[in-house]
Amino acid sequence: MDVINWAAFKWLHNAALHYAKYVLRKEETMRVIYVSVLVLVLALGAALSPVSAAAHVYYTVQNGDTLYDISRQYGVSVGVLSAANRLRGDLIVPNQVLVIPEHVLRYSRGDICQEELALLARIIHAEARGESFAGQVAVGAVIMNRLASPDFPSDLRSVIFQRSASVFQFSPVGDGSIVLSPDERAFQAAKQALRGMDPTHGALFFYNPKLASDTWIRTLPVITTIGNHVFATKI
Repeated sequence: MDVINWAAFKWLHNAALHYAKYVLRKEETMRVIYVSVLVLVLALGAALSPVSAAAHVYYTVQNGDTLYDISRQYGVSVGVLSAANRLRGDLIVPNQVLVIPEHVLRYSRGDICQEELALLARIIHAEARGESFAGQVAVGAVIMNRLASPDFPSDLRSVIFQRSASVFQFSPVGDGSIVLSPDERAFQAAKQALRGMDPTHGALFFYNPKLASDTWIRTLPVITTIGNHVFATKI
């Protein structure tokens, strides 16, 4: 049975308050109505999407296997395999059983609705519209890596709308910029991330060191830097 994602409803409530204040401050009624409708559509899509236990595919490591080979076999990134199995580095051993999340395989096969693709493009555009194409793909890859990780939700909308300690994981959700219309470049970056392209090599977090006020995120192990964003993983 489908269940309602109440976290998304809470997000809708907070977003409505945010834009009510915006109306009082800016008195741009028509603009606020337009933006609020977009927020409503996005939030209801997240709230009403089914939440179910994720199925998995299991692979037993053979002699001579590498993470790269296995990732190519299943059409996912090395980062997805690392995140799904909480690996540190690329070391795997024979007879080790790896999890390949079925919901990630679905996306890598291109089994994604237009609304999900548009949502991924929106968050990429909002987070990285001033970045290079690789930087935009990298933001999408972080979302895909979280999607694979057992430490994060197992559907795309829930990953993007996730909150931690009352704070949205992705700031454009909180400040409303996720409603900005993504350009074609953002859509192409989203498609590449869905197909398994991962310039971050398995990152689960990213931040702009010039803007980030969270001291905790700066303690995470850094994997790489692309443009203005630092990409990191869990300790």
